[in-house]
Amino acid sequence: MDLQAQIQSLIDDAPQDGITPQLITAIAPVLEAIAQKLRHTQYYILQDLESRWVLTTLSNRNNPQVEKHVIYAFPTLQDVSMSSSTGLDPQVTALSVPVTHILFQLMALEPVDSIVFLEIPGVTDNGVEVRRDELQQLMQQQLRQNSFHNQIPPDIA
Repeated sequence: MDLQAQIQSLIDDAPQDGITPQLITAIAPVLEAIAQKLRHTQYYILQDLESRWVLTTLSNRNNPQVEKHVIYAFPTLQDVSMSSSTGLDPQVTALSVPVTHILFQLMALEPVDSIVFLEIPGVTDNGVEVRRDELQQLMQQQLRQNSFHNQIPPDIA
């Protein structure tokens, strides 16, 4: 599914509450711009039996007290099983998710600091990190430019 179709799918599947489809339309340029910098239109995300995305906690090598919480997005199903033992865990499955949907979901994933998009099949030690705080900042700027921010409920994300 190309990026335009992905955005349209987000709009079509949004709650018809009078604001969410307009919000998605307003932030679509940000979602598309970031998605265009990535190599794939869909990625595999690990999820548990309750359909929650699997979170990985990373520690800083020089300062182990500094941690961040990431979700890995894999380019192929084979990369899921190559990357870690979670790919072999029967409690965890891999779900194919369009890239714009991953980015949109990132806004609401409070404990998550970043999504790490692994770009090259077979290479699991190098990825593109998209930080949630930076994504939210870009979306807020986009909404301000569209004069949409006055209509957004304060608890949207």
